[in-house]
Amino acid sequence: MKQRLQVNSDIYALPQVQEWFGGFQGVPRKIWLQCHLVLTEAFANVVEHAHAALPEQTPVEIEVEVTPQAIVIRIWDWGPPFDLQQELQRRHQEQHEKRFHSVEDLPTGGRGLLITDAIADVFLYDRQPDGRNCLLFRKNFD
Repeated sequence: MKQRLQVNSDIYALPQVQEWFGGFQGVPRKIWLQCHLVLTEAFANVVEHAHAALPEQTPVEIEVEVTPQAIVIRIWDWGPPFDLQQELQRRHQEQHEKRFHSVEDLPTGGRGLLITDAIADVFLYDRQPDGRNCLLFRKNFD
């Protein structure tokens, strides 16, 4: 099953996104909860960071695909390019150097990136030929 949703870049659209995601069936409960967290965090980051300088009417497109093996979430935004892998590397290095032992010890900014990275089997953020960015998150069913 694959479905798409498009909403404005408005944090008040988050309940609509969450309600829409609630309709996906066939996902193990623990994984569904993890993906709900990832989707919420990613949408908030698009609104707060990627689209911060853009009008509220700027669209955010979300696609969720559930297969027998995995759930895949794609989110397209119109923000400036962002090097996810470099940022993750920086945050992991900072975590190692400061010897954070748990997520609660981490500074609040960027915590969601590290949580998403820990949950994901695939976590990418790439610039598309049409000028958008696409966040790709995949969680395999064990």
